[in-house]
Amino acid sequence: MNSENDAKEQFLLAQLLQGNESAFDFLFRKYYKVLTIKALKLVHDQDLAQSLVQDCFVHFWEKREQLNPIGDLYTYLGFMVRNRCIDHLRKAKRSQQVQITNQIDFIGSETEEGIDANDLSSHLWYAIANLPERCRIAFEYSRIDGITYSQIALKMGISQKAVEALISRALKTLRAELVDFMCILIIGIVF
Repeated sequence: MNSENDAKEQFLLAQLLQGNESAFDFLFRKYYKVLTIKALKLVHDQDLAQSLVQDCFVHFWEKREQLNPIGDLYTYLGFMVRNRCIDHLRKAKRSQQVQITNQIDFIGSETEEGIDANDLSSHLWYAIANLPERCRIAFEYSRIDGITYSQIALKMGISQKAVEALISRALKTLRAELVDFMCILIIGIVF
């Protein structure tokens, strides 16, 4: 920057310190577009870039009396915009992490309270219906009809150990089906 431009900027800064709104308006019009382009390269959103640059100018105006001597005004404003963009991106990242954590917490609490009970119930009945026939019959006798293992053994004409094995196999299959269902449900809600 040559000495004539330095003198003009120093004059504008002096006017700014005295509260001259015309000096501020001149600086705003001079640097707004180029600073918005700089911000846009960082945040990749036109409206957000404009808003952040405007925030910088507002802050610059409000804190004008506290300014330390500024050598190159464009560089000073450029650093202000850069820092404001970085702060915004950090806050957005933290906010996104909090939002994901909240969604996971929500899923956990809703699961305990019966997240979409109709879907879960429907999926459970579908999974029961798709069990191998002997597993399904033993499971239904035990868990739906409330019949003891020895009574199931008599009804099915098998040993009590065979009933235990069938129900154990049914429970293992149902757990696997429900884990898959809950994973799909969680992924669907988070994303």
